[in-house]
This record gives sequence, structure tokens and C-alpha cells, in this order.
Amino acid sequence: MMRMQPSVGALTGLEAALAALLDGVEPVAPTLLPLDQTLGKIGAAMPPLAHAQPIRDTAKTDGWACRALDLAGASAYSPLPLMAVPVWIEAGGAMPEGCDCVLDADLIDCSGPMPQALEEAAPGQGVRRAGEDMEAGRPLIIAGHRLSAADLLTVRSVGIGEIAVRAPQARLIDVAAPASDTFTAHFIADLARASGATVFDIETVTRDARSVAQALGNAAGDLIILIGGTGAGRADATADALAARGALIAHNIALQPGRTAAIGRLDAVPIIALPGAPDQAFAGFLALVQPAIDRLTGRSARRQTVLALERKISSTVGLAEIVLLKQEQDRWRPLATGDFSLEAIRLADAWLAIPGGSEGCAAGTAVGALVFDRSQMSQS
Repeated sequence: MMRMQPSVGALTGLEAALAALLDGVEPVAPTLLPLDQTLGKIGAAMPPLAHAQPIRDTAKTDGWACRALDLAGASAYSPLPLMAVPVWIEAGGAMPEGCDCVLDADLIDCSGPMPQALEEAAPGQGVRRAGEDMEAGRPLIIAGHRLSAADLLTVRSVGIGEIAVRAPQARLIDVAAPASDTFTAHFIADLARASGATVFDIETVTRDARSVAQALGNAAGDLIILIGGTGAGRADATADALAARGALIAHNIALQPGRTAAIGRLDAVPIIALPGAPDQAFAGFLALVQPAIDRLTGRSARRQTVLALERKISSTVGLAEIVLLKQEQDRWRPLATGDFSLEAIRLADAWLAIPGGSEGCAAGTAVGALVFDRSQMSQS
């Protein structure tokens, strides 16, 4: 395993750190889950649709199943007698043989000795044609995409009860802060779940290298995330624990916020240690954890929205700075750069990373920002 730890006081570039973290990491094997457990997960390849849907013509609405040719010339002013009472059909029911349209309930008068049509209809009126929803051979889900309620609707409509997903098992270790705050750990766990990972219960350990190293030894899964203890405080020992386990790749990343983050590898399992402050941990999640989860889930490239900046963004050369953005009509309004309030985190629609070699972006510059998943942030 490659070691990138620079000399004391130096920082590891974000791009180099991310490349080392993801080196050799492959998507986890697919697993079949019941539909009610798959919303928000990342879908894996499944056999294509065997038959076009619906299999045969069905009624779109409740009404009378008729043949359009038999209704020619019918109107409220000139009711057309019919040879037989049409077949009543409920919405979703299979159309009777020979029928190609559906009339509303009040357009057939059955009060007299012969039924009468009060309106004509075109072929296909009120009917969902066979194959109109989906053609045979189409994918039931799009592999690498996040499963939505519409995806589950499609799968349920063809009678399938399970979906193949890639759901990496993430182990989250909270290195207890002196104040015993746990809100950052819960925040990161929620973000990881929204990104498609399955998060075990948060394990809390005391703030010393031995306890952290022991927790690492007991950790199982596809990804390990540690929260807290990454700084230069006297009680901060997370990086030392990683080093003691022979797992440390780099500590102190050229990232703002999130500079004290660390990365490592325990056998084949990637490890990301995030600072304990919410804004620092959030930036580290976006820059390091989210790409790791995306690799493990086999997720397709995240959607970017390109808009012009409402105002200038200034950035420190040598640091990759995370910028939170709010969409204002056709422009991105920067909410925070390198230092986030909780309000900025809550209101952000998207984010971007200013590369370490850049001084920032001028007002009016078109930038591609990564849009937050709508379930990932409270604002969404």
C-alpha cells in the first residue's frame, strides 16, 4: 500500500490523497433487496424487461368498452341505438376482444329498451395500448443510478419484488469529544445513508490511540469512517492510531475546511478520518467519503449544473477549498467558502471544489457545481 505522509507541517494535495484512497477500490457485489429497502440505493444491472408493458390493451378510466366504428355519428342530439349493452370496464382492466375505446359512464343510456350511445369516440380513446408504458428489452432500472420512487413504481408494475443494488457496508466510529457531542457523527451517518451506503450503528470510543486502534481491529465492512480526534490537540490520537495499525496513508490534507482529515487502508478497506466539527467533517465527506461511496456503489457520475457565478470567489493557492452554493434563478450565489455556518450547510443547493492551484473564480464565470441529492440535505 502506498504511503503518502509528507514531512511535518506539509499538506497532502486533495487530488493525490483521493487517488491513493481509491486506488484499487472496486464496486461491491450486488445484492437483492426487497423493494421497500431500496429507495435511495444505487441500482445494479438486472435482466431487461422480458415483455412489453402493458402486455395487452387496458382501460385508462372506468367506463363502457366499445368499438369506435359502432359509435360513428352518435351525439346527445341524435342518440345512436346499439345492438347490445357495451361491456363495463374498470380502470386498469384488460380491454374485451373487439373493443378499442372507452366511453364515460354517462355517455351510454341504458334506461330504454335499447342502449344508446350519446357520443362517438376515436379508436384508442380511454385506452392504454399494449407496450405503451415500456418496450420489451428496456432496462427495468438504470445501473449506477440512485433509485427513485418512479423506479420502484416501474418495478412493482411488472410484479417484481426485489431489486439488485450495490450497498456498501460502512462502519462509523465516533472518537468521543470531551463534551461527548454526537451530532457530527449522526450527520455524517445520515449523509452516508443518503449516498447509498448501509451504515452500522455508530460506535463510540474514548479519545486515545489504544481505544481507536482496538475499534479499528474490530471494524468490519467495506468502508470505515472515523469522526474526531484528527487535530493537533493533546487528546487527538486518531492519526496515531491509524499509524499504529499500519493503516495510515496521509494525514493533513490540503482541504479547507477539513484540513486535519486523514486517509488510510486496512487491508483492502478504505478508511477516512474526519475532523469532529460539523463543517470540517462535511467538507471532508464531500471531498473524500462521497467519492469512496460512489466508487463502492458503482454510481454513475454525479450530475453537475453549469451556471454563472453571481459574485467572485476568492481562494487560497495551495488549498482545495469547498464552496457551498445557492441557486438564484440562473446564477450560483456563493454561500460560504472554506468556512461553513450551519445555516449555509442547511441552505446549500450545490457545491464545488476550487483546485489548490487556483486563486478562485471571477463573477460571471460559468462553473459546474455538484447538485445535492434532494434527500441528502434538509433543504432538499
